Amino acid sequence: MPLEDDFSDIIKKARAGLGLSIREVARASGLTETDLVGFERGHPPRDREQVRAVAHGLALKAEALEHIAIDHWEPAAQRALSWVETVHGSVGGYGVQGYIVQDQGEAVVIDTGYNARGMIEAITARSLRLVAVCLTHGHADHADGLDALLAHREAPVYLGSDDRPLLGWKPPARLLHSPGDGAAIPVGRRVVQCITSPGHTPGGLCYHVGDAEQSLCFVGDTLFAGSIGRSNPSTLYPIHLDSVRRRLLSLPGDCRLLPGHGPGTTVAEERQHNPFGTA
Repeated sequence: MPLEDDFSDIIKKARAGLGLSIREVARASGLTETDLVGFERGHPPRDREQVRAVAHGLALKAEALEHIAIDHWEPAAQRALSWVETVHGSVGGYGVQGYIVQDQGEAVVIDTGYNARGMIEAITARSLRLVAVCLTHGHADHADGLDALLAHREAPVYLGSDDRPLLGWKPPARLLHSPGDGAAIPVGRRVVQCITSPGHTPGGLCYHVGDAEQSLCFVGDTLFAGSIGRSNPSTLYPIHLDSVRRRLLSLPGDCRLLPGHGPGTTVAEERQHNPFGTA
């Protein structure tokens, strides 16, 4: 699976987050406005020097940006785990994924993946009992189909309180919960732990499973392999960077990070290859 974001996506997100004009980035980087407009339109950089100049102008990690723009880095493939299933969906051809964590006949859905039918089919095929729906944020590609999931079986829905207004369909109040940082959601013998991670949205959450076999964190759009989701609104950008750097990249290096779009990655890989990480 290719990276969710390329060089042009990364620099557009950084420039929007910083609230800078093309002219301001040109002044800070020493590059021409023509070059910068071309990069944002998908033209590749000529060499590493140009990449480093862009990184300087946008306060990005230069070596990591080179890995993506010049070296075409991609994260290592991840072996499948018997207790985690990925459910793929599509929004007009735009791929999105949700996940099912299972143990001892119980299941927790992490985002709907814009494919509630696929979620229900997977849960039914494995004779699992839905015990919770954990939403990383309230955007439709991650939350659409809640009504169908809860019609299959009522279960508590976890979502950051500041993201409730983003839901197109709201569950009954008795089922909608806004967990605090560190809140624990059991699924069989495993525990899904909430990590508050505002930035992509005001009430963003990630969900960490500190399993003895393999530590995982479901990160939604807070982080992509080699990038981050767009900060909505852009004024959340500094908070978003803090969530990525302080909350996610501080997890153990071998912890897998499973995003809502694009390939999975690991904390160690992101520390080295994500331009939005700590320089």
